[in-house]
Amino acid sequence: QVQLVESGGGLVQDGGSLNLSCVPSGSIFSYNAMAWYRQAPGKQRELVTIITNGGTTSYADSVKGRFTISRDIARNTVYLQMNSLKPEDTAVYYCNAKIGHGPIDYWGKGTLVTVSL
Repeated sequence: QVQLVESGGGLVQDGGSLNLSCVPSGSIFSYNAMAWYRQAPGKQRELVTIITNGGTTSYADSVKGRFTISRDIARNTVYLQMNSLKPEDTAVYYCNAKIGHGPIDYWGKGTLVTVSL
């Protein structure tokens, strides 16, 4: 069974930074892609950023230039570095892994990020 364990959320002030981590069960290369999604109160879950098995990345327009997805092969970890955080970035952030051509999505339990004024 695929498990994804996130960490790194918390409370930060407007303009601050946080670095989220996601450790999947199995090698990160066993997944077609890994991604970060977020869900703010009263809103639908949305894709924040994704990194493919080949290393190609893409970002939601709202976070371009502020957020960076990366991976550490040795640590088998995917990171989300979030800079210049804004109150509108407040949400539960979910790590996601995609397998197969469907693809099938697997989810972590989420980590809360709160950005205060």
